[in-house]
Amino acid sequence: MTTGTPQSVVIIGGGIVGIACAHYLNEAGHSVTILESGTMAGACSYGNCGYICPSHALPLAEPSALREGFASLFDPTAAFRVKPRFDPSFINWMWQFARRCTRTAMLENGHHLHAMLQSSIEEYTRLVAGKINGSEWKQTGLLYAFKTARGVDDFAKTARILHENYGIESKCLSGAELTSFDGSLVPDLMGGFHFPDDSSVRPDGLTSGWLAHLRMQGVKIVEGASVERIERTGSKITSIVTSKEQFSADHYVLAAGAVSGQLASMFGSNLPIEPGKGYSITMERLDHAPKVPMLFPEHHVGISPFESGFRIGSMMEFVGFDKTIPPYRLDQLRHAASQYLVGKLPSASVEQWYGWRPMTWDSLPIIGSFQDIENLCCATGHNMLGMSLAPATGKLVAELISGRTTHIDPIPYSPNRF
Repeated sequence: MTTGTPQSVVIIGGGIVGIACAHYLNEAGHSVTILESGTMAGACSYGNCGYICPSHALPLAEPSALREGFASLFDPTAAFRVKPRFDPSFINWMWQFARRCTRTAMLENGHHLHAMLQSSIEEYTRLVAGKINGSEWKQTGLLYAFKTARGVDDFAKTARILHENYGIESKCLSGAELTSFDGSLVPDLMGGFHFPDDSSVRPDGLTSGWLAHLRMQGVKIVEGASVERIERTGSKITSIVTSKEQFSADHYVLAAGAVSGQLASMFGSNLPIEPGKGYSITMERLDHAPKVPMLFPEHHVGISPFESGFRIGSMMEFVGFDKTIPPYRLDQLRHAASQYLVGKLPSASVEQWYGWRPMTWDSLPIIGSFQDIENLCCATGHNMLGMSLAPATGKLVAELISGRTTHIDPIPYSPNRF
């Protein structure tokens, strides 16, 4: 997929990854249109915790995931839950995932994730400083806090792996140091780890500011445009017929998150993406609000402080495209967070949310062109790291479509690896 002159590009999907692709393609001189079936940045790009986290270099497919996944078959309340489904494609996905839950695969794929995470944090620093307003960008790091000594000891091994293999720095804090570090935490915690190079944003603020910038740059944005049909001649897509109108371009980018697998079948291709469902609650600001974003791994819960409130998010459910928000899941979020925070949580929520993360069986995103479709580029499958990996993805997609030397080796992320 090479071109030496500016081209027209249609992006399918208006989440954070589609937005990032539009940004870098526009910067490269291409004419860009984004098609979104709903509202821009209205799905997983909206209600997540907003972590921009180089510390998350280790993939979900790692040795302990097998144990947790098997146990969850008998526990519908498990934070990491696999619901039994007699679906051949899902069974194959889980089998392929299980095969990669080894230390060797974890470390190798961690290197590929680390390369993209480092690229993204550099790009975010440049973007937020010069082009995007309203993101509530914070460079205060990410804090992992633990209630038990075992939790501290187990995570110390993870911190050591991150440092020895990827050079990721963290500082171990005792229980007493935790309360001095952030007064919102209860005094009986056993310890924690602070990763100073992580950052955070308010997701809807980031996407709103980024979209405003793109509109000023001439990027065309079409909402409510569901893909109905693909027209193709030989190895090239000639147009996309949507519920609004027909769109033709030189190149197309598939950046539709969890539904990318379904759309890929319309192109005659296969992408093994499973929806990984997560939840969040957004509340009014506490009197003793956390100063930094936090994770409580023993309860699989994260906290994100915003200027006007804070968000509790968690869960990884493999339950298909389920659209419900079970009350017990929201109660779990509240109960878990209340065990770590001094302030009493507000009784009411400003917003309750769920989203489907686009999960791949090797925990790596899918970026690049298919062998049999020369003008379609994938930009999907970012698992739980869409917000973190978006700039690196957009930059890589623009380089591939423009025929430029890529800043990251694209081969590990190719859709042709499946």
